[in-house]
Amino acid sequence: MKIGGLQKLSLIDYPGKTAATVFLIGCNFKCGFCHNPELVDVRGKEVVSEKEFFSFLKDRIGLLDGVCITGGEPTIVSDLFNFIKKIKELGFLVKLDTNGSNPEVLKELINIIDYVAMDIKTSKEKYKMVANIDLDRINKSIDLIKGLKNYEFRITVVPELVDKDDIEKIGKWLKGCKKIVLQQFRNERVLDKKFEKVKPYSDDVFFNFKKILEKNINNVELRLWVFLMR
Repeated sequence: MKIGGLQKLSLIDYPGKTAATVFLIGCNFKCGFCHNPELVDVRGKEVVSEKEFFSFLKDRIGLLDGVCITGGEPTIVSDLFNFIKKIKELGFLVKLDTNGSNPEVLKELINIIDYVAMDIKTSKEKYKMVANIDLDRINKSIDLIKGLKNYEFRITVVPELVDKDDIEKIGKWLKGCKKIVLQQFRNERVLDKKFEKVKPYSDDVFFNFKKILEKNINNVELRLWVFLMR
């Protein structure tokens, strides 16, 4: 288990909970707009050992509600089940962030995690622009997650990859889901430098995307920040 970062206290990463956020190294997507590029390559530098991480958690029993596991892409990391199990045995809730590429892993974890956040990169028609992934896998993950009590789907609105038409399509795709979070794109610390030149949408456009999604989804939240490794 290679840990590339640890946020010891977060009030925003796990909705409604105080949490520590642990960043695992390695990702099977290479999204150019990724804001944690140092976590993409499995050869990335480990900054906290697993032993140090669990020592930290033991000191936070009774002080934190949960742990958010993010990346990179946690579901490609070996022994993730046992990693989560050890966190749960200390009495913490666990939130998992995923790109939805590994429904088989999600199925194994579904009974031991408490919250899932899945990133929806763009509309089905444009997914190949972001990642070379079989959409059947993405759909299987969506179906699994929609059966949970606590979850969210997240969309980072990157111009050129997500426009008004894509938002319309995503709303219909995820119709009836419990919650969607719209995240504003930031053109800094990105994997592909060309995205540094991409100007984020204006607030007016951003807020209009929310209205479009609300045609099909009751709970749509706006998040002006994007998940960054601290």
